[in-house]
Amino acid sequence: MQALRPILLAGLGGFIGSAGRYLIGGWVHRLVPLTTFPIGTLFVNASGCFLIGLLGGLVEVRQMFGPDLRVFLLIGVLGGFTTFSSFAYETLALTRDAEFARALLNIAAQMILGLGAAWLGYAWVRS
Repeated sequence: MQALRPILLAGLGGFIGSAGRYLIGGWVHRLVPLTTFPIGTLFVNASGCFLIGLLGGLVEVRQMFGPDLRVFLLIGVLGGFTTFSSFAYETLALTRDAEFARALLNIAAQMILGLGAAWLGYAWVRS
């Protein structure tokens, strides 16, 4: 049962984060109704990046939160809210550790593979 604990915490947090993404993204789109730009997604990604930086800093710098709360908040809630926040935080960690080439590789790989995979999936359905 102990092995299931982090999985359940991440899953519960993911549910909360995903529901939050849906609600907040829709709310932002209703605030700016005349745009075709995905401003709700941009807001969710930017706010998720801010939150993971804030919470990650509290964990690393101030040693706040136990392992269960870290899994619930960082992996579950923020992972469900936006995986872009994980990408941003991991890239920040690489730059903080002076791994600049790996940080740039991560950026390029995430963008190229992510956009390429989305295109490939869409193209596959259309063919």
